[in-house]
Amino acid sequence: MFTHLNSVFRTSVAGAACTACIFVAGLSGVFVTTTHAQSAFPSRTVRIISGFAPGGATDVAARAVSQRMTESLGQPVVVENRPGAAGIIAAELVARSTPDGHMMYLANATLGAPTLFAKLPFDITKDFGFVSLIGMGASALVLHPSVPAKNVKELIALARAHPGKLNYASGGTGNITHLQMELFVSMAKLSMVHVPYKGGAPSTIATVSGEAQLMFSSLATTLSPIEQGRLRALAVSTPKRSAVLPQVPTVSEAGLPGYEASSWYGLIVPAATPPAILARLSNDTIKALEFTEVKERLVSQGIVPAAGGTDEFRKYMAAEIPKWTKVIRDAKIPPQ
Repeated sequence: MFTHLNSVFRTSVAGAACTACIFVAGLSGVFVTTTHAQSAFPSRTVRIISGFAPGGATDVAARAVSQRMTESLGQPVVVENRPGAAGIIAAELVARSTPDGHMMYLANATLGAPTLFAKLPFDITKDFGFVSLIGMGASALVLHPSVPAKNVKELIALARAHPGKLNYASGGTGNITHLQMELFVSMAKLSMVHVPYKGGAPSTIATVSGEAQLMFSSLATTLSPIEQGRLRALAVSTPKRSAVLPQVPTVSEAGLPGYEASSWYGLIVPAATPPAILARLSNDTIKALEFTEVKERLVSQGIVPAAGGTDEFRKYMAAEIPKWTKVIRDAKIPPQ
């Protein structure tokens, strides 16, 4: 009897040991597979989704870094344009994509003003991981030549002397060019009439023709009429002067200290993206911005390269949202 029990005991222990071996081996396999999956990133094409049409500043920013990122990541990095709804459709696509680093969104200043929208399908601060800033786009404060103001101080004095008489154009209600002017109006305590148009090109045409007297607009749109003398550039919206128009001062140095309203661009991914993959994408973006041809391509469009890692990008967004929330509230801009 005891011999039988001893045999059973030995068999049971051996079985348990085998089971334990299988269990540990299984865990080891899972660990190795998971680790390999992350270390193998990227395993296929990486897509940068742009929510705007090809050829615009947002599209240029995405394509400027994509080639160098292709080289550093060892997989194709392609730009896909999915325009519509001020980029919200494309941003939602990325927010809900598999968080494995293979899909990024080229975010711009629109996402820094979430209160512009009555309802968003995501929370910019919770549903995304911040890869890196790419650049700060300068907008030019331009006037029709008939407006008797040669600098920012003269423009402020003119607007104060004739409240409600100057019309300013924008690329649309809630567009960054609209918000830039509303910030200017608020800080200078002015009263001007907003005339929205359907995009940067129509608003520039309206200002060139004299239909509107002034506007903020991207340098990519206004550089040609400025050089031709059809628009007068008073200042740029960024903290530093633009290399494209080095003779034109910033709004802050020209008469409105503290003014800053950049059209920023940066890469974001779904919030659940593993930290190691987020860090890899961030480092490779920063490296791409170190190449001369990448810098030159951005600068030619009035974009100042502004590499900043995950933490810097998140801090920047944390400051942008309350700034534009106040501008939107003070200007009584209705949610879109």
